[in-house]
Amino acid sequence: MTKAKRIVLTVTSDPAYDQRMIRICSSLQAGGYEVLLMGRLRPNSPPLPKRSFRQIRIRQRVDKGKLFYALYNLKLFFRLLFVPADCFCAIDLDTILPIYFASKLRKMPHVYDAHELFTEMEEVVSRPTTHKMWLAIERFCVPKFPIGYTVNESYVKEYHRRYGVHYAVVRNATVLQEIKIPEKRQKTILYQGAVNHGRCFPELIAAMKEVDAELIICGEGNYYEEAQALSTSLGLNHRIHFKGYVKPEDLRQYTLSAYIGLTLFVATSRSNELSLANRFFDYMHAGVPQLAMNYPEYAAINQKYEIAVLLNEASPTSIAQALKRLLSDEIYYHQLQKNCLAAREEFCWQQEELRLLQVYDHLLRSKTNDA
Repeated sequence: MTKAKRIVLTVTSDPAYDQRMIRICSSLQAGGYEVLLMGRLRPNSPPLPKRSFRQIRIRQRVDKGKLFYALYNLKLFFRLLFVPADCFCAIDLDTILPIYFASKLRKMPHVYDAHELFTEMEEVVSRPTTHKMWLAIERFCVPKFPIGYTVNESYVKEYHRRYGVHYAVVRNATVLQEIKIPEKRQKTILYQGAVNHGRCFPELIAAMKEVDAELIICGEGNYYEEAQALSTSLGLNHRIHFKGYVKPEDLRQYTLSAYIGLTLFVATSRSNELSLANRFFDYMHAGVPQLAMNYPEYAAINQKYEIAVLLNEASPTSIAQALKRLLSDEIYYHQLQKNCLAAREEFCWQQEELRLLQVYDHLLRSKTNDA
């Protein structure tokens, strides 16, 4: 009996909350691989839930900034030198250096999971020194990772244009499962994901002055404290509720109960403009109509299945008007909801995991067969 190949995947996030990585690692484990996910232990991290795959968290006292990345990457590199493995996978650019050097030293194949256009993210491009550093890392590493995958066709084209690599598409689609949409007497608006610069929080919070509904924000990030302060300054604490990090199982209940979802980005970042966010699919699978930006990937899906109100600009006025329409026009709302239930049959993880497994099967199992 052939021994299962061992795949080690690395992130800077806390595995307890990372839904995307839970999906990916669970699928690889079910596909016959031995999977280890290595992530970060934050000061307020909860105990790790038991999963089908192994999980390790690296303790990190410094929790942000350049020093965090330097220390974390160094610790990760030394862990990778000794962990049993047949293949390493870097999740995003912030773990690519230790993966590259460890794989070279151990003569092991490596894969790049390009979840973002990392050097085009808002929080990177807005800081010239930081942008220059990450761009140098990207230019050095990505051409050395000919095998990889990313989340949509737009990113595939961009990576090919920049570095000549041909990556597969593995969307961040949600696992298709039976749902029962609850009665929604209270029409709540939900944002789930990173509370970061570039996610339209100043415009959204200002828009809530004109919207008679409650906004629930699940997640944290580099704009979290500023968002809370802005909400307080506008006297909206009774209407906007910050939940911080929420466990995946609890987040699912928030999503099912929501009346409207939010997938908003400013286009100052190329990564934002070409994005296809996890939450876009999470709302779809919960039968929750949403506000999203009229960017290429969202527009393509919305043209086939109208599930969202697409905004050409994310101003307080345009956000407020779109929210009011969804809150008041029940015929339009229920049509979008019906479309969500049709769209989720096509855009689901059960389809995407087949592409994921093809990447690793071709890399690891074809070599075994050739031998």
